Amino acid sequence: MIYLFQKQKPLKTWIAVILGALMVLLVVGVLFFWLVYQKPHPDYEAMPAEHALSAGELYTAFITNEEAAHQQYIGSVVQIEGALSQVEQPRDLVIVGFYFDEGIFGQAGVRCTMLEHYQQQALQLVPGQGVIIRGLVTGFTGSDVILDHCVIEWAADQPPDDTQS
Repeated sequence: MIYLFQKQKPLKTWIAVILGALMVLLVVGVLFFWLVYQKPHPDYEAMPAEHALSAGELYTAFITNEEAAHQQYIGSVVQIEGALSQVEQPRDLVIVGFYFDEGIFGQAGVRCTMLEHYQQQALQLVPGQGVIIRGLVTGFTGSDVILDHCVIEWAADQPPDDTQS
């Protein structure tokens, strides 16, 4: 009989260890959820620009030396200016484009995905209109520099009139 009780005691110990480990994992999971998913989102609209340059200069930086431009600009907020090339509206997004070259898959340049608060204002812009946009540089596709969370800082009243010479 003593032998039977000795065999059951290690089984109870293992169950206690497993339940203890599950409780620790549960506590760690709750803390992870709380710290990661409950933290405040960055206010991209209020973030100041770390770099100010023309859209052409930003595009040229990535085309001529992608590695150096990646180090300098990816993950930073930039303010770009230039003459707007196109405004696109795929699904629920509004993308403002500054194009400087013809790539394999179409026009190549800088694409700026607008914050929701600025989408209607961006849809009012017309090609050729001067604009200043601030946004977070998130990547380079090999043909396009991608800016996300963009805001319109300034827009010219009207595009330049090319008919007057």
